[in-house]
Amino acid sequence: MLRSLPLCLALTLLLPLAGRQPSYDIVIRGAVVIDGSGAAPRSADIAVAGDTIALVGRLPRHFTARVEIDAAGLAAAPGFIDIHTHAASGIFEHPEAENYVRQGVTTLISGQDGGSPLPLGAFLEKLSSLDIAVNLGMLVGQGSVRRAVIGLVNRRATRAEIQKMKALVRQAMREGAFGISTGLFYIPGSYTPTGEIIALARVAAEFGGFHCSHLRDEAAGILDSVRECIRIGEQAGLPTQLTHHKIIGPANWGLSVKTLELVEAARGRGVDVTIDQYPYTASSTGTRALFPQWAQESGRAGLLKRLADPELRAKIKAGIIQRLKYDRGGGDPSHVVLVECEFDPALAGKNLAQVTRDRGREVTFDQAAETAIEIEEAGGCSAVYHAISEEDVRRIMRFPSTMIASDGFIPEFGRGVPHPRSYGTFPRVLGRYVREWGVLSLPEAIRKMTALPAARLGLKDRGFLQEGMKADIVIFSPERIRDTATWLTPHQYPVGIEDVLVNGELVLQRGRMTGARPGRVLYGPGKRPR
Repeated sequence: MLRSLPLCLALTLLLPLAGRQPSYDIVIRGAVVIDGSGAAPRSADIAVAGDTIALVGRLPRHFTARVEIDAAGLAAAPGFIDIHTHAASGIFEHPEAENYVRQGVTTLISGQDGGSPLPLGAFLEKLSSLDIAVNLGMLVGQGSVRRAVIGLVNRRATRAEIQKMKALVRQAMREGAFGISTGLFYIPGSYTPTGEIIALARVAAEFGGFHCSHLRDEAAGILDSVRECIRIGEQAGLPTQLTHHKIIGPANWGLSVKTLELVEAARGRGVDVTIDQYPYTASSTGTRALFPQWAQESGRAGLLKRLADPELRAKIKAGIIQRLKYDRGGGDPSHVVLVECEFDPALAGKNLAQVTRDRGREVTFDQAAETAIEIEEAGGCSAVYHAISEEDVRRIMRFPSTMIASDGFIPEFGRGVPHPRSYGTFPRVLGRYVREWGVLSLPEAIRKMTALPAARLGLKDRGFLQEGMKADIVIFSPERIRDTATWLTPHQYPVGIEDVLVNGELVLQRGRMTGARPGRVLYGPGKRPR
């Protein structure tokens, strides 16, 4: 084991044999260690030297350190890795990422749902000049790549355009992307034939990347969409992931039985398919998600132009009614709750039925659709959609190849009424789904938050609480940990997270932010030196 460790760590471990007192930076005493592997917890001390875990075992009391943490009655685990976030923009405004630190998250992956900065190298260079509290890595977004080459048009790409898109993906992988994301529900991803996606995914595969997909349809078309995601991985020759996997719309509830069967069958024939999921029964995206994709060609300008045409407006409205009844509307306009509307902040927290009623209309699907159109014409809003079954959430969570992810962002505290997942995802799993409801065991939940996403990303030095790994560590109370963010009052931090270390430095100490920002930019396997 000593041969595999850096020289300084090997010497640190050998010092006790020579009767000398080792010099550690941080010692965590008496923790219940849950190492990320899924193995049973064990009692141990943890020593940190620099940015690395130097020892997991028993330390004599006379061994001292710069900082000592009494973890009696507490659990210690690897820092949580959130493989699906939208932190790429918020990190510059809020580099402390307090909403994630207080959840025990030490690594964020952004560039999801087909959207990422381009060129990625310039973004990562800017990020590397910023002191951040957590680690952050990126995917390259297929939608961003397509938009850069052919815009928001609904047509097939030419061979020459595909070559340009492949070059952009190749560049992003060399600049440090972990893989490619697709947002096939959103434009221009929704306009993309599967074969075109496979061509780009093959480029990511050349560099050891993976594919992560917001499926084309998470409601009635969920089975075909899962098949498409699997096909992309199988034919492009790279790992593929169903991101924020869920079943939308009451008429479709229960289809997770079949989606998981599809994943299991694919894995059985050698396709590396995995899943990530957030533990809530509502999704969140813009109000434009209620509008048919064909109507969104050319973006907002194109949509407004079509809405000005009475015939097209009626056709768009009919599509919105269908989505309110059978898709994200969950069969009731009150299930659509506005999060933030720049044109009218007072709308935040109101649902579509309330806004319709406030405008002097009867709450019908037709009138609610008219309200949705008016909202979009005024500038649009972000919204929460209550249309997911708890039974599907639990079934997907139990699946061995499912990892936990927030699909959240770094909000301005107190602004709007965002989805509580940005504040509560990881403590919610540990408090409710583990302790209260017994859906998962504690070691299995920790594995889904650490080792499993680390393996998907190809991170060799994170995801396990073991000697020689980077010292990303979370210390928490299994008896007290819980989320406090709710649908109506989401800006609330969880309880039960005591200490968080990132690269060997305390960013949260006894429940208080320290101000330290030791986070790093993480690069994918295809990173090439400049």
